[in-house]
Amino acid sequence: MTFDALVSLSRERLAARRRRVAPRGPLVQAAVLVPLIDRGGPRLVFAKRTERVGTHKGQISFPGGTLEPADASLLDAALRECEEEVGLPRRAVEPLGALDDTETSTRFVITPWVGVVREPIAWRPDGEEIEKVIEVPFAALVDAANVRVEHWDRGGEVREMYFYDYGGETIWGATARILKDYLDLLTGAPP
Repeated sequence: MTFDALVSLSRERLAARRRRVAPRGPLVQAAVLVPLIDRGGPRLVFAKRTERVGTHKGQISFPGGTLEPADASLLDAALRECEEEVGLPRRAVEPLGALDDTETSTRFVITPWVGVVREPIAWRPDGEEIEKVIEVPFAALVDAANVRVEHWDRGGEVREMYFYDYGGETIWGATARILKDYLDLLTGAPP
């Protein structure tokens, strides 16, 4: 799929559906960006967390973080965090829409926003929270050879856990669930 086709399909599918919003309750609100870039083909951008951060040490995530009082919205939180964590200027992002909220076992509810980055970016991981930026070709993410499913028992309930492998790194947990939701939205039948 070409970059422009992916952007067009993403915009269309995000606009044509009703988004699931999780109840807020005592959960910590957070937002991430699912950045789409063109490097001669569409890629998604991920961030590898350092071993120094308080939670999810060394894991692959989408850039983003918790909602702060000064943030006007969850999208604003995602864009602010992207700028702080990986040096992605908010002016460089064209938001396409939000995916379903994702709850985590660590008491977060994450709102993922899909956004297009059309200008050249020099990634600048902050070194405190983010060790490095990883660009993964869209084709690698939809290639069944790079995906595995495990069944984990979580408090007596067996759940499917998705793992996406690329370049010696593994995307799993909430990030993999967000990624799967996005890929399902794109590859499934139109609503």
